[in-house]
Amino acid sequence: MGFDYEKYMRPGKLPHIWCPGCWHGIVMKGLIRAIDALALDKDMTAIVSGIGCASRLPGYLDFCTLHTTHGRGVAFATGIKMAKPGMNVICVGGDGDGVAIGGNHFIHACRRNIDMTYLVMNNNIYGMTGGQFSPTTPFGARASTTPYGNPDPPFDIARLAIGAGATFVARGTAFHASQIDKLLVDAIRHKGFSVVEILDSCPTTYGRRNKFKSVIEMMNHLKEIAVPVAAAGKMTAEQLQGKVITGVLHKEDKPEYVEEYARLVERVRESMEG
Repeated sequence: MGFDYEKYMRPGKLPHIWCPGCWHGIVMKGLIRAIDALALDKDMTAIVSGIGCASRLPGYLDFCTLHTTHGRGVAFATGIKMAKPGMNVICVGGDGDGVAIGGNHFIHACRRNIDMTYLVMNNNIYGMTGGQFSPTTPFGARASTTPYGNPDPPFDIARLAIGAGATFVARGTAFHASQIDKLLVDAIRHKGFSVVEILDSCPTTYGRRNKFKSVIEMMNHLKEIAVPVAAAGKMTAEQLQGKVITGVLHKEDKPEYVEEYARLVERVRESMEG
């Protein structure tokens, strides 16, 4: 028997709004499988998002969901975790929502090491709002706002997360669909701020402008540039040029923010009572 995705879907919300060939559905199914593998309680799981194609994902899922303002998903998710520390908090969004408009929230959530998982669906473009270039649009790539090629160097989301202090960082691709749930299971289990970046190109606003002939060609491109972290360790810098490393890229243990904050509150209370 196939996996029963419907038990995790909100009735009456399909068909979805994503374009034909969009890969966000692949990522959503990976998230559902991860939640199922961990047997998370629906009523104790909050899925939060900002604005954009990727951020429409929580509306389809039968959990405690929150669709917020552009770039503010992590801020709202932080509030949920502070108010309800026992909740499993998962934030989802795209590259523009996460590291452009929401970039400041992103780096400070990494710095604090608050216990939540942030799933970033990186399709290298602002897909919903007009096809503008984003902080991850490759150098030279075309977008509606860079019709002659993007002059900006792109962010590496995983490196940014590690540098800002996230204690779990992983990267996968929509082509390697069976890996998505495994990365998310590890991320959700981790005590601290976990970032999972999934590369899932947009065929409508990115692929067409950048002369990809089909979704299949875009999928094959991701297949060709993805290198597992174990294999990458045996390759030279020249061999890794133009490649992206996938798998768990960083993991460490550090004090978790909500627990440290609770200890601070207790110390203040004891000092006032004393």
